[in-house]
Amino acid sequence: MTIAGKRLQEVARGTAGKLPGVGNGRPFTEKLDVYKVAGKVFLIVTDDPGEQIITLKAEPDYARFLQREHDGVMPGRYLDKRHWISVGAGRDISAGMVRDLVGHSYDLVLESVPHKHRPRPAGR
Repeated sequence: MTIAGKRLQEVARGTAGKLPGVGNGRPFTEKLDVYKVAGKVFLIVTDDPGEQIITLKAEPDYARFLQREHDGVMPGRYLDKRHWISVGAGRDISAGMVRDLVGHSYDLVLESVPHKHRPRPAGR
């Protein structure tokens, strides 16, 4: 089932909020809800009724693949367009896909964080 708008954003926020060590705030503008882990951005939710998108980190080859295969995926808004994608309404954008993309972005960002600064998984 496809999702868009507020529902797409709710799934992204809910997924990000369950990941270890995640914080969020609005450091740039009221319309950008920024999610970070270990001080590094991995998700931006755009709270603008005319542009309800999420922006996430992605490996360049994977980002290009997603843009070719999904009409709701475009080069990242606000950030380096090789390493970031934005996701909005599209006939094949599902909640599962959004959850996977948020997890992928989180994992990519954590790869650049030294082990001693990474959050511990819940239950450890």
